[in-house]
Amino acid sequence: MQNFKGMLAEFYDQASMLLGLPDISFSPIDFIEILIIAFLFYHILLWIKSTKAWNLFKGIIVILLFVLVSAIFQMNTILWLAERTLNVGLIALVIIFQPELRKALENLGEKNFFGKIFNFSKSDECKFSDRTIEELIKACYAMGKVRTGALIVIEDEILLNEYIRTGIDIDAILSSQLLINIFEKNTPLHDGAVIVRGDRVVSATCYLPLSDSLSLSKNLGTRHRAAVGVSEVSDSLTIVVSEETGKVSIASKGQIYHGIDADFLREKLQYLQNRNHEVTKLELLKRRFRNGK
Repeated sequence: MQNFKGMLAEFYDQASMLLGLPDISFSPIDFIEILIIAFLFYHILLWIKSTKAWNLFKGIIVILLFVLVSAIFQMNTILWLAERTLNVGLIALVIIFQPELRKALENLGEKNFFGKIFNFSKSDECKFSDRTIEELIKACYAMGKVRTGALIVIEDEILLNEYIRTGIDIDAILSSQLLINIFEKNTPLHDGAVIVRGDRVVSATCYLPLSDSLSLSKNLGTRHRAAVGVSEVSDSLTIVVSEETGKVSIASKGQIYHGIDADFLREKLQYLQNRNHEVTKLELLKRRFRNGK
């Protein structure tokens, strides 16, 4: 470690002599700070590159280069305009990058270490019952057999009130017969999405945001894009039954899984059911006994 520090100090001394840099003494804390800043800057660039903000970021770099050229050639009018618009530009950046910043903060808040320190969960109880899981599976694959399209959103921690308000209130206990009747063709409620909260169907014919992700297949229809879209802005799980193929798919965290079987769907629903819920040994025995019956 001492040799490494000595090499860096010698390198800085030589660079300062050549470039006329001020004589600054480095401590181990300074090196740690440099590493942390480099790490954060690298991951910020990776985050920007993976979003639509990358093209905007390249446009900002072009503007900064233009200002730099103006400074070199002493273009005072352009420099004056750049100085006056700097504060406004910072506010404009926040507005322009608002969707990306919001998504980044949401992803940061979903990290497990925050969940362990701050428990913001609404309840320690399971979100919905085993009966609801079986009724969902039964309804989805029954509709798949007769090529009835369906879009079912299962709410998690993030409330979907803004999308519930776009639909028609149902507020009924979830059952396979109810879901099949809602999505039956040529009925008033079949178009749009059904939103499930706990063991109840809250609303039907709801409008969902469509995903504009370029990674999605062009063959996907409106239902699948809506399923991915709502999973991008919330922690919900969305089930899609294709009207063309009858296959069942699910969307979660911006990803879609096509042509899944009943066991895979049951596993995902059980994971959602027990997320943020510590299952005790007594509860596990009760569940096994209930499943055995």
